[in-house]
Amino acid sequence: MYKINQLKKVIQIPGAPAPIGPYSQAVLKNDTLYVSGQIPIDPKSGQLIDDTIQESTHQVMKNILALVTEAGMTVDNIVKCSIFLKDLRDFEEVNEIYASYFRSLPPARETVQVVKLPKDVGIEISCIAVK
Repeated sequence: MYKINQLKKVIQIPGAPAPIGPYSQAVLKNDTLYVSGQIPIDPKSGQLIDDTIQESTHQVMKNILALVTEAGMTVDNIVKCSIFLKDLRDFEEVNEIYASYFRSLPPARETVQVVKLPKDVGIEISCIAVK
């Protein structure tokens, strides 16, 4: 679903978790999509998927791809990702899962350790995609 004004299109879909604050799931401005940080919430059940960092990473990527797809793009349109980890010791496992989504020409990115994330999850990823 799009909410449109003259400046931007706001994307809100049931295929990604509902915002837990005053922000949009994603915003499309011209040909650039800004996807808010996604955490490992299953949008169907509303439950956290946080038994392992691998499961969490897959869920976050599914949430991102649902929003990118809604905007008429694919994973290949993603040009930048920001990964926030509660524990950088998870980097290797996260990197392996992340790489499986970007098989060729991966986007620019940074990965940083943070003290705390929403709902005390272990990972959050945001991205920018361009048509």
